Amino acid sequence: MLKRPETEVRALAQALVDAKQQVGQCSICFHLSADPVCDICRSTRRDNQTICVVADSRDVIAIERTREFKGKYHVLGGLISPMDGIGPEQLNIGQLVHRVNKDGITEVILAISPSIEGDTTTLYVGQLIKPFTKVTRIAFGLPMGGDLEYADEVTLARALEGRQALG
Repeated sequence: MLKRPETEVRALAQALVDAKQQVGQCSICFHLSADPVCDICRSTRRDNQTICVVADSRDVIAIERTREFKGKYHVLGGLISPMDGIGPEQLNIGQLVHRVNKDGITEVILAISPSIEGDTTTLYVGQLIKPFTKVTRIAFGLPMGGDLEYADEVTLARALEGRQALG
């Protein structure tokens, strides 16, 4: 940055400020969006009865790269992590339960990276949703502690195809 012309550095800084001011969260799924409702939630071509639950927006982007998932998403906004002071009440879990009940969802796919926090979150969310709809978890082909955002498209596609019922 120090070697770049000042005009370029100022333009980059302004672009970052603009992005921070203009990008928020979708009011339905909590994915990043410049609009109140994101393109995925607005789409009439997507399956409205299947929701893929992920930890954050980077996971939505990773799954979208596979072009395999045709449903909608729900971004939790993180993982349950008592060591970091993050409990279920800090995440978008209540909104997910409400959405499943209200919208007649037939399947919730839990696509959360395998880790201690990820497994804790998966089990917690799964137990809350299970009374209302079918709950599945993506198959593993991801290393323990691995993040979805770094997985290749083929691995993610196979993990989605091989999902299993939770519990």
